[in-house]
Amino acid sequence: MFGLKSNSLFSDTKKLEREIDGFVDILSEVGLVFKSVVPTYLNHSANGKFDEMVEKVKEMESKADKITKEVEHTLYEETLIPDARSDVLRLLEHMDELIGMYQGNCYHFSIQKPDFPKEFHQDLIDLTDTVVNCVEALCLTVRSFFRDIKTVRDNGHKVTFYEKESDIKFSALARRIFDSELPLDQKIHLRYFVEKIDRICDHAEDIADEVQIYAIKRSV
Repeated sequence: MFGLKSNSLFSDTKKLEREIDGFVDILSEVGLVFKSVVPTYLNHSANGKFDEMVEKVKEMESKADKITKEVEHTLYEETLIPDARSDVLRLLEHMDELIGMYQGNCYHFSIQKPDFPKEFHQDLIDLTDTVVNCVEALCLTVRSFFRDIKTVRDNGHKVTFYEKESDIKFSALARRIFDSELPLDQKIHLRYFVEKIDRICDHAEDIADEVQIYAIKRSV
């Protein structure tokens, strides 16, 4: 079950619990793959492993779309408290956008092939790790919304923490890039990739705020 009866959004949650857990699992797994995608691209992009990872993200995104349709069907079979159906559908839609952002970043690396000098590799990897940690904290926030609504705020706070860390790392790396001796067009190109990764955190924080609003609605 998702938790205490008084905090449950649904009358019979077993099927829905499995479906939503499956969706959140995919979001988490895509993040873990992306965490390896960036260093793999920077260090071993020519050996085919990078392309395999990009394809794996694509496959997981397709699985997430399938689960979304299953959840939509199940939601219309449930007895719901007011607004619960629309809240859950909106939440799934926004989490699916996060998966799309991961996938989009993979495609951008694959197609545009940015040339990051070695001196920026570790900073980019550190930024990516922080972004993935942010989304992992969001996954905990979403799970707590369905299982133990009282813990939503604590987990949401972690999302905010990582989002701020990501902003700091993004700003520092962008500044280093523009302080370098690289040509201006390459500086702009590299900054574009750094910013696209950082934006994942911004979206994760927006979703965490959304979940906390939903939690307040369910608590009153």
